[in-house]
Amino acid sequence: MRVFKTLLLVIAASAAVQACSSKYDTLLMSNDVDTKYNAAFEYFNKGKFRKAAGLFESLSVMTTGTERDDSVQYYWGLSNYKNKDYYTAEANFSKFVTNFPRSVFTEEARFYRVDCLFRSTLRYELDQIPTYTALSAMEEFLRDYPNSDWASDCRAKAKTLNDRLDKKAFENAKLYYRMEDFKASRVAFKNILKTDAENIYREDILYYIAMSSYKYAKNSVPEKQKERYLDFMDDYLNFIGEIPDSPYCKELNVMYLRAQRAIGKSVGEMDTDKLKDKDFEKERKAAAASKK
Repeated sequence: MRVFKTLLLVIAASAAVQACSSKYDTLLMSNDVDTKYNAAFEYFNKGKFRKAAGLFESLSVMTTGTERDDSVQYYWGLSNYKNKDYYTAEANFSKFVTNFPRSVFTEEARFYRVDCLFRSTLRYELDQIPTYTALSAMEEFLRDYPNSDWASDCRAKAKTLNDRLDKKAFENAKLYYRMEDFKASRVAFKNILKTDAENIYREDILYYIAMSSYKYAKNSVPEKQKERYLDFMDDYLNFIGEIPDSPYCKELNVMYLRAQRAIGKSVGEMDTDKLKDKDFEKERKAAAASKK
């Protein structure tokens, strides 16, 4: 008896699903604009976004050039967005903005397009073309709607993407350092700051510039070392002058003392005012001993 009741429930549920599906398919094929339009919003309001999107897509052909055109096109995109089909939604919103630049939905459509583009970006190791596309759209949105309710969210998204680009540039340059190509490493890090002086890794970049030039000098043939140690000293002084309290200073101080000793400065000539730590004192004593 229990099995029979279960079977009846399964049959009833199947029939209900089939009826709903049949009803939806009938609506989808219908030429009754009013009925289809009302049904599309009913599905949308109930959170049945996939079905709503299908009906709005069908309506988009039927309402072209009418007063309902922008509403149908906008809610088609919004249905896809809420259904998490961001690729299709972005295409919808992009077309909408082109076709209806003065619609009451335009600001919202442009923001949702920005959000779709943001969601399509890739982690920093991968191609960043989608990131640049999203940033361009964000810049345009903020230019046209600086006081929008979505402006702060848009700025936060832009910061996330710019930070990602900063990280990509930093990690790409760091590869040269890891491969011990110190000349290329120094050039790569310096190029980052030429194009992006406000890179969020600026302190690390300045550190690696100095370390690259030190190691490049250290590994050079003797006749080239003095010139290259002087380059390191310039990089060191740039770092110390900008970030005197950096945790990197202790290590760089020691490198600076070694560079001075390498180019033949006597202990008395060495600049010791800024180098007051144990590692420095150890290096200073070694330098003094080498002169005896």
